[in-house]
Amino acid sequence: MGMVLGKITVETPKHEVVHTGAGYEVRKYPPCVVAEVTYDPAEMKGDRDGGFTTLANYIGALGRPQNTKPEKIDMTAPVITTSGAEPESIAMTAPVITSSGEPEPVAMTAPVITSDGGGEAAAGAGKMTMQFLLPSKYSKAEEAPRPTDERVVVREIGERKYGVVRFSGLTGDKVVKEKGEGLKAALEKDGFTVKGPFVLARYNPPFTLPPLRTNEVMIPVE
Repeated sequence: MGMVLGKITVETPKHEVVHTGAGYEVRKYPPCVVAEVTYDPAEMKGDRDGGFTTLANYIGALGRPQNTKPEKIDMTAPVITTSGAEPESIAMTAPVITSSGEPEPVAMTAPVITSDGGGEAAAGAGKMTMQFLLPSKYSKAEEAPRPTDERVVVREIGERKYGVVRFSGLTGDKVVKEKGEGLKAALEKDGFTVKGPFVLARYNPPFTLPPLRTNEVMIPVE
């Protein structure tokens, strides 16, 4: 019931608010470890979240984890897509297990990031890259379970800053584009340098009532 009403009870990325503007804030996020996969939505019937199943298999959300430990990891929030993505929320549920013998629970963090190729996770023309942020317990890529699917890459990303605007409701293309353009204009007016395209962060599964959903548009800045 709590998830239907928009309650977020899962782990979300830690950050520091370094600036508060008119209707937005700038956040600094610490380094983290991500698992990512690059794919062509055209090969998945236009599904722009098509990398989700591959990464879900890596962490064990859909069955036995496809990693060498094997280690099963809980999914959390948010799911993140770049501008232009077909905005569709992805449910986040799964148990978590660490194993070198008997599995034991482990936490996974978020966001899951999908890129059209304009950000840190650059892909080829027409392709996208989706990321799951792994738990903060993994400070180095080599500490994370190694994928058995060669399409999944585990790597480290450094400290980064985002301008962020939060909103509720549905995340249709028009709304997201308007939020992104408004945020970009506000950031530039306040002297920030935009470093890449905006992304959409969705914190709730699709069965959450739209007025109670938490969404964010985020733009990387200097």
